[in-house]
Amino acid sequence: MNSGNRAVLSAGNEDKELFRKEISDTVEAILDSICDDAAFSGIDPYVLRKKIESLPLLPEEGDGWDKTLESLKTSVLPDMLRTWSPCYMPHLHSPALIESIAAELIISAFNQSMDSWDQGPAATEMEVKVIKELCALFGYSDGDGTFTSGGSQSNISALIALRDKYLQENGWDAKKHGLPSDFQKLRIYTSEISHFSFDKGAHMAGLGYEAVVKLPTDSLMRIDTEKARRIIGEDYKAGLKPFLIVATIGTTDFGSIDNVEELRKIADEYGAYLHADAAYGSGAVLSSYAERLGNLSLADSITVDFHKMFLMPISCSTLLVKDRNTLETFQLHADYLNREEDEEEGYINLVGKSMQTTRRFDALKVYVTFRTRGKDGMKEIMDKAIDNAAYFYSRIADDSTFIAPVPPMLSSVVFATTGGDDENKAIRKALMKEGIIIGQTVFDGRTMLKFTLLNPSINHITLDRIIDRIRTLSKSL
Repeated sequence: MNSGNRAVLSAGNEDKELFRKEISDTVEAILDSICDDAAFSGIDPYVLRKKIESLPLLPEEGDGWDKTLESLKTSVLPDMLRTWSPCYMPHLHSPALIESIAAELIISAFNQSMDSWDQGPAATEMEVKVIKELCALFGYSDGDGTFTSGGSQSNISALIALRDKYLQENGWDAKKHGLPSDFQKLRIYTSEISHFSFDKGAHMAGLGYEAVVKLPTDSLMRIDTEKARRIIGEDYKAGLKPFLIVATIGTTDFGSIDNVEELRKIADEYGAYLHADAAYGSGAVLSSYAERLGNLSLADSITVDFHKMFLMPISCSTLLVKDRNTLETFQLHADYLNREEDEEEGYINLVGKSMQTTRRFDALKVYVTFRTRGKDGMKEIMDKAIDNAAYFYSRIADDSTFIAPVPPMLSSVVFATTGGDDENKAIRKALMKEGIIIGQTVFDGRTMLKFTLLNPSINHITLDRIIDRIRTLSKSL
């Protein structure tokens, strides 16, 4: 059943034909699985688990491509989540633009690695170009950056790099000596609803969760900058060392945007760095609403996720830094990767800018998508998402069936029916069985529902239909 030597793509005609066939078969299988607008089959988790567990993983003799694909078509694809469905809106988990999926095929077929030039010549030069232009887009005239696996890795990389830079400027080399004796005085300040990656990063960096101070938010779920100034000032007077303040540019639930300008002033008062976690909100830089983000160039580093508002396949994120020397903390010499003579001869080895060694050529997705759509096309996508959230909020804000505590700044709306926690949980599960998937979170101790409206295929008709369905469910539960 095996294909013998026909296992990898090569210059041989047989290998090319096998590649063409299997890719074509896959495309047809995907298209055949799309039969309606439902986001999910609604299958019971125990039934799905039993079905998947029954599949063989490593048979004694391979089943061959045709039989394996047939198994996927009957046992896996029907229950895959359809992120492109207009009925999928629970998370910052977007559909992928078609051209970016095509770029993903190129990335996988050529299988470049981004650690050394000789593992990805054109890929290396393309990443350098894309990073340079992204820096310009976000206002960094002499910045640098690296692609990462996602917002968590970008945020953690920023935390470590800025910690090391802070310590270096205060006479301590963390790369050589590890943490200083008074490391327990180091503090990171984030919104009380910021992403959990900062807690995770503090743990991984040896600082511990207690190093992360959660700042209170205002009625719009942004950091209350006056309270923040007071809290940080009191810590500073107590002998603690604020080294990093985080502005969240699009919180996970609410899409709320912290005030970069005011947080920059506070950071300067206490000698701290400012990181902008714009994993969510960065897409709005290409929208009609870019001014809502504030001046992100005031931050010392920025997290940008392309697998959220930009609608590219997972994974695709960057960490951008204002001072290109910031990433030197990840530099370490290895004879087989970043030889000194390489750069003297014009070869660029990117391994020294990243926590990772092997990395995918994710920059290609950004290049292909931006080149295909242009500024106007990307603006249309971003505006549609933000406008849909504004429309949805306007429909429920004054409706006695609903509670909608925070007007949206981006594409997320948190809301609930007035029927209480049990009713809202039941509504979400009932919708899921119907192929409509929405989010669930907590606000002020209350169970809330959430729409995250990234998909440009969602329109007012879809939103009105789901609103009506929720209203019906609320009356019947």
